[in-house]
Amino acid sequence: MNTLFVFGLGYSARFFAKQAVAKGWRVMGTMREPQEIDGIEVFPFDGKTHFEDFAGRLEGVTHVLHSIPPHKDLGDPLYNLQRKHFARLKKLQWFGYLSTTGVYGNADGAMVDETFERTPSSPRSIARKEAEDAWLGTGLPVHIFRLAGIYGPGRSTFDQIRQGRARAIDKPGHVFSRIHRDDIAGVLWASIAHPQPQTAYNVCDDQPAEPLKVLREACRIMGHEMPPVQSFEEAVETMSDMARTFWLDNKKVDNSRVKEALGYELMYPGFKEGLEAIWAEENHHDH
Repeated sequence: MNTLFVFGLGYSARFFAKQAVAKGWRVMGTMREPQEIDGIEVFPFDGKTHFEDFAGRLEGVTHVLHSIPPHKDLGDPLYNLQRKHFARLKKLQWFGYLSTTGVYGNADGAMVDETFERTPSSPRSIARKEAEDAWLGTGLPVHIFRLAGIYGPGRSTFDQIRQGRARAIDKPGHVFSRIHRDDIAGVLWASIAHPQPQTAYNVCDDQPAEPLKVLREACRIMGHEMPPVQSFEEAVETMSDMARTFWLDNKKVDNSRVKEALGYELMYPGFKEGLEAIWAEENHHDH
């Protein structure tokens, strides 16, 4: 029987885990503060103490998805605490690690594919690169997924607009890649169907775009007026460190490997299709 274990049932991983339940898989996973999720056995794991009875709990596991981000100073908690135990999982066929396109650092707007040298520009992204290398060195059937900016229902520009957090920052030529939550799950399933251990995949859509364009489109769909547009120079004065980090890197991410090697076809090839679908889904539930 296919058995999935998810470390870190966050936004994207939880959606994928629910799809696995729907496919009839046995699904287990961890959260810092466990809560009930239909069809998923949830265990506590805070990344600070060893996972209890690891070998026993994971004995029959065929697929692992690791989505816990590394700590910028301490590194990957799962690797640090449990890596030895994974070698004992006799049935493990596939190990997916959710990384980020942040590992590439800044490319001054150029296109990066999976062979592009990783020169991360922030402590968080450096920790990501180190975690990728650590897992690839374990000899497990590791697949690395470098995710672009994640968005989806309950986590999109619409939410920022509703909460009054959306900022219209104009920095011409500075683009970001994005990926819809449903397409992340789609790529993971495509990889499970065609495992290629020790491979990294860029997971993003076909349309890197300036955030201002995405915000304009979201306001248009909502029928909401645009927040006042600020120049980047003006906006950066009042930005959090995290937001500044976000603007350090300018690159376009090449997703041809997921299409060619995995035969994956994006459900939402651009932010317009993605936003329209989220709007339809969120408003369908409300009325």
